[in-house]
Amino acid sequence: MLHFFEKGQGHPLLFLHGFCESGEMWHYFADSLSTQYRVICPDLPGFGNSPLTHPIHSLEEVAEQLEGWMQAVQIQNPIVLGHSLGGYLALALLERMGDRIKAVGLLHSTAFGDDLEKKEMRNRTLTFLKKHGAVKFVTSFVPQLFPEHRRIELADAMAQAIEDGKRSSLEGLLAYTVAMRDRKDRMEVLHQFAGPKLLLAGTLDGSVKIESSRAQQGAYTHYIELDGVGHLGMVEEKEKSLAVVQNFVGEALK
Repeated sequence: MLHFFEKGQGHPLLFLHGFCESGEMWHYFADSLSTQYRVICPDLPGFGNSPLTHPIHSLEEVAEQLEGWMQAVQIQNPIVLGHSLGGYLALALLERMGDRIKAVGLLHSTAFGDDLEKKEMRNRTLTFLKKHGAVKFVTSFVPQLFPEHRRIELADAMAQAIEDGKRSSLEGLLAYTVAMRDRKDRMEVLHQFAGPKLLLAGTLDGSVKIESSRAQQGAYTHYIELDGVGHLGMVEEKEKSLAVVQNFVGEALK
């Protein structure tokens, strides 16, 4: 069973965290949104307090686990919002569940598969993890998610993100790195889904380049750019990111 926290009542909003993260990252969003909605924030298998109960070979396998868990905790017709890896999983869920999902939102994520450059980076990550282990990887990886010019200003948030990331299992980090590298392009899944679709992009995102986000923006009903923001808009610009999500959810449920 996945570890998760939930808050509030109403239409379910399912928040999926990214690589080296946990459901803890969504507390600010949950506090605000739970006045109107049921907000559910799991730790994905292998992250936070959710153990990796069996080996993961693909994002489809994780989506299958998530769907079973959703049935167990009675999450029906949710709006699914995912950050980075969480966005990839939101699309894998969308492919499985189709119109049993009300709306889908990608935050600093993409429907494209990895290009050659990104695949090579994943392979370097695998080599580093095998040589140095999870803690050293997390300590070097997480700061790169923040824009360089704001790392001093956001030092407390960065330190908290590093500590959260250290709860990731080595097996999980290795498995998800392979699963992300080998995941398929899901643009067709997006195009076929008739419900509301959000992409929130940061113009300084080093993980999902803004050019890539702009190249797919036509597939979404809502496309928003945050100027001067990196890969973690939910941390770097909390209020702006929350306002985008609040507006999207409100419109999706009209």
